Amino acid sequence: MSVNAVTHLNFRGDAREALEFYRSVFGGHVVMVTYKDAGNIQDPSEADQVMWGQVAADSGFRVMAYDVPSRMPWNQGENAFFVSLRGQTTEEVTAYWEKLSAGATVVQPLGPAQWAPLYGMLNDRFGVTWVVDVVSEYDAG
Repeated sequence: MSVNAVTHLNFRGDAREALEFYRSVFGGHVVMVTYKDAGNIQDPSEADQVMWGQVAADSGFRVMAYDVPSRMPWNQGENAFFVSLRGQTTEEVTAYWEKLSAGATVVQPLGPAQWAPLYGMLNDRFGVTWVVDVVSEYDAG
């Protein structure tokens, strides 16, 4: 078993630019999934924005990012990041979720998602937002 916690940065329309910038600084590879790629278009003007993105470098550097949809509140510097907790198995992720959810506000219940076998989001009792999922390979095809 293996679990990683990664900073998940939140943007409003410029996640793609930010991810490319971080890749230019730290090296590595960028992977991006748009709302259109995931079949999750709520606002057609945001279809090509980043629903999930990551820079991963051989050095171990990792950062994730997405474009906060306009239907959700966001101001630069406020709610600027999540902690992304990614595990290898549903059992491992569920165990962490159950502990993190004590006293938390669940934003998205833990369950299957189009892009992951298991995904959920919560604000823990200290106000930290966690996105929790089981790692899976994304297939844009």
